[in-house]
Amino acid sequence: MLPVAKKWLGNSKISATSLLLNGRSFLRFNSTGMTELEIQDVKYRKQRELSLKLTKMKNYGDAFPVHSHPGSTHFKKPIHDHLFKGKPVKELTVARTKGISGRNVTGKITVRGRGGAHKRRVRLLDFFRIEAGRQEVVRIEYDPNRSGHIALIKHLETGNLTYILAAQGLRAGDIVESFRKGVPADFVESMEKTNNGEMDEALLSARALQRGNCLPLKMIPVGSIIHNIALSPLGPSKLARSAGTFAKILSKHPEMNKAVIKLSSGEQRYVLLDCHATLGVVSNKEHQLTSLGKAGKSRHRGFRPKVRGVVMNACDHPHGGGVGKSKSNKLSQSKWGLKKFQKTRLHPSPHQIRHRKGHVINHNK
Repeated sequence: MLPVAKKWLGNSKISATSLLLNGRSFLRFNSTGMTELEIQDVKYRKQRELSLKLTKMKNYGDAFPVHSHPGSTHFKKPIHDHLFKGKPVKELTVARTKGISGRNVTGKITVRGRGGAHKRRVRLLDFFRIEAGRQEVVRIEYDPNRSGHIALIKHLETGNLTYILAAQGLRAGDIVESFRKGVPADFVESMEKTNNGEMDEALLSARALQRGNCLPLKMIPVGSIIHNIALSPLGPSKLARSAGTFAKILSKHPEMNKAVIKLSSGEQRYVLLDCHATLGVVSNKEHQLTSLGKAGKSRHRGFRPKVRGVVMNACDHPHGGGVGKSKSNKLSQSKWGLKKFQKTRLHPSPHQIRHRKGHVINHNK
């Protein structure tokens, strides 16, 4: 009896029977009549679709090789099918009239290389998270003013709508809560108690420590991944707000009322235990893999071309002028005469423990 092996080509519903005769393999297909080259083409397409889903990146140059143009050859962006395609809530936005052109209130240029951005509205995010209670995620939206995504949440009791910074993996329908003022009484009453009538701390911690929940650092265990960290007990969140950034709690010191956290840059610093933070990682961690593909997309974002100093005139830059591209024997310096390798920053903050470059900061100097 001849050995028979059936092969299925993914979801294409095409079956083939392989008959081994004298060491040779013959394929007998069903009524579709596909050749081996067509089968290989189907396999290649399915393999490519799988690889694109795994990497979550879309290369427009490879997706349309025949009709592509130079602007889409190297253009790549992450695939986010869960993002809302409509407009934001207008009551939670304001028109952006400043900060696009790089000018201050007097009209003077304070940041070079900025201007000509597309018109946009600023989304007003809640970086305080003071309102307690259960809040449902209505949708996840794109924000043109930041690298991470934002989430529109609705309070289940009051019905208030607010924008917050979305954590990685947060989706519509999820429930988030804020424990900045402590654990509410109704939350404790809904918890099951032990045989002794006491509250099960492990179960309480499991319900409170959910992705997207806002808690004080004293309620978050050591080793947790957090983002959107405040620097004062009553202030807004300021640290770890960019796409894909996070911090880790290394240790706690109750006698000092401080915790040691490590940022994505490698910096270690003290933060008060009364300050709040959000559990999880900031969304859109594939933002750094984006390739715009052409200069026009940078202009749409408000970034103008950068001109090197050696190609300027002598009146415009210390490196300018002369014949050729040499800056002669001048030290590398900025447009305003500041030397390149000279430190111009102030003394480090007393809350910093370790610099992002690795060395320990000595505050006793």
